[in-house]
Amino acid sequence: MRFVDEATIFVEAGKGGNGCLSFRREKYVPKGGPDGGDGGDGGSVILQADEAINTLIDYRYSRKFKAKNGEQGRGGNCTGASGEDLVLKVPVGTTVVDTDLNEVIGDLTQAEEMLKVAQGGFHGLGNTRYKSSINQAPRQTKPGQPGESRNLRLELKVLADVGLLGLPNAGKSTLIRSISAAKPKVADYPFTTLVPNLGVVRVQQHKSFVVADIPGLIEGASEGAGLGIRFLKHLVRTRLLLHIVDVAPPDGEAPEQAVTKIVAELDKFSPTLASRERWLVLNKMDLLSAEDQDLLVRQVVEQLQWMGPVYSISAVSGTGTDRLCQDVMVWLDEQNLNEQEDPELAEREQKVRALMDQEARERIQDLQEQRRLARQKAKQDVDEDDDNDVEVQYVP
Repeated sequence: MRFVDEATIFVEAGKGGNGCLSFRREKYVPKGGPDGGDGGDGGSVILQADEAINTLIDYRYSRKFKAKNGEQGRGGNCTGASGEDLVLKVPVGTTVVDTDLNEVIGDLTQAEEMLKVAQGGFHGLGNTRYKSSINQAPRQTKPGQPGESRNLRLELKVLADVGLLGLPNAGKSTLIRSISAAKPKVADYPFTTLVPNLGVVRVQQHKSFVVADIPGLIEGASEGAGLGIRFLKHLVRTRLLLHIVDVAPPDGEAPEQAVTKIVAELDKFSPTLASRERWLVLNKMDLLSAEDQDLLVRQVVEQLQWMGPVYSISAVSGTGTDRLCQDVMVWLDEQNLNEQEDPELAEREQKVRALMDQEARERIQDLQEQRRLARQKAKQDVDEDDDNDVEVQYVP
């Protein structure tokens, strides 16, 4: 199944049923009073997060969704049936944006969480409602109200505690295969990973965390080069970034240069994301001798003036991965405990995530607008060239 992380849809709630104009007419009751019932409420459109769904591909081909209308009222004070709500299933981690207002209206981060995106129309009133002591035969009714309609953009961001980032072929997919049950494709060519992969890392019987492997970043990723701009947004929900670095790349590039490239792309994409907790993980250290390993670590730390944790691992053999996973689990537990004890800290964390989400969305929208203008200008240039090539002759 294709991985689709963004879709634009149109939703429309059902219209409320009209009120009924009716009078009681029975044998021996030739002039009964009003008995027109109310209409039914229109159905609403509701989004529901479902753990069994991991892509928005269903909304790429069907883009218009309408809930049922409410039925009209009937005589005998019979109320029309309400329209059935339309429940649309989306993956956990879906953000819902109103494209007309350009504002986020909801974020579905928990399984079975529901969000009403279009309110059904209110029911109309039958003529019974207008009966009074001075108006015993009212002919007034009220029609049902139209339901809300909205243009929505669904944005899926994977929910993971830890995000892996690095250049292509740094060993991210190999690492996630080594520490979890996930089996992403692994090969010795760039961009083997084309979609985000999630893996559950079990440190103890009842302790685990989720790690996300996104496609490798290249220089210019924040400007749309490679696959970076499409998948960088998936890192905004993570709490910890593991920066995987190949210490023996085929092109001979120094590890500190690879780190600098990724940091620059993160900062362009979202300054807040670039400032998140990030650990340096030097991979493929088994290709170096023990002395060279120590020398390389000191060199990288000195060149980058790195103040955070540094880990030396080999994802293929599993060397150093156990310690890395244990330390990640301890760090996540401490963060969760601190947020539980300090509500203000938890609130600040939510605001930081919201800011990263906003920065990522604005960056992607700016890039899309730039591409649109570039295509428009290119088309205009082609049209002008075609006009210049045409020679018009007037034949008398």
